[in-house]
Amino acid sequence: MYYLILSIVCSVAVSVLLKIVKNKGSSINQAVAVNYPVAIISALILFKPNFSNNLNVLLSEWQILLALGILLPSVFIIMGECVKQAGIAKSDAAQRLSLFLPILASFLIFGESLSIGKLLAVILAIVSLSALVYRSKNKKQSSGAFWTLLAVWLGYGIIDILFKQLSKNTVMTTTNLCTIFFLSAIILFTYLTIRKTKWTKTGIFGGIILGCLNFGNIYFYFRAHQVYNNNPTLIFAAMNLGVITLGTIIGTAVFKEKVNGVNVIGIVLAMVAIVCLFYTI
Repeated sequence: MYYLILSIVCSVAVSVLLKIVKNKGSSINQAVAVNYPVAIISALILFKPNFSNNLNVLLSEWQILLALGILLPSVFIIMGECVKQAGIAKSDAAQRLSLFLPILASFLIFGESLSIGKLLAVILAIVSLSALVYRSKNKKQSSGAFWTLLAVWLGYGIIDILFKQLSKNTVMTTTNLCTIFFLSAIILFTYLTIRKTKWTKTGIFGGIILGCLNFGNIYFYFRAHQVYNNNPTLIFAAMNLGVITLGTIIGTAVFKEKVNGVNVIGIVLAMVAIVCLFYTI
């Protein structure tokens, strides 16, 4: 169980680090860019992917891999802005609610059947998202919070759809993951070079820590699934509930983030939606 706990801690720590870097006025772009080489090196050491055996797969799925290579850093950067605008609690909840977008897409776009349980979970997720982005009329709140929360939900949802499509076409391997990280690094470093970005110590050091936490989240989640390979849905539910709960505690208790009553209802509904989905998988 400690693998799962470590994965949850790493996931929330990523949001905390993004908030700290943003509050210090440093570029999130730099930290996200440096994060990918660190993640690649970690993956090469711990996973030891075999690129030669998977070359045909990489070439046949290059469109999806490239799309993920563009989306991952882009949404990562948006997540950093969302943490600043909306706070850790609501940002983590919105990110976790994105898992319902592929379910909705499979029903609306791909014509798959939708059980009553999944339909209820999706409805709860939509209501939860609406409550998360709710702005109290008697309190001033940046409209950026509204749009970044929606962008995080939509962005991570599309990423999840692409990953699911990739897993349908081929076996999802660590080689694919390293390839996506490599493409993300090239695209983001190229962008920063064109923009003639002035690198800072905070951006570089923050990126190293971010890379360790980001990969730690993936690695420990992977290990948790290996340990509990006979009950993957339990790990899935516990991971999402754990991130929302810990994110809410840290956001409100440590960073004194303000959430109104409707937002609290949204966070609770997000947990209920995940539990409903857990029982229908």
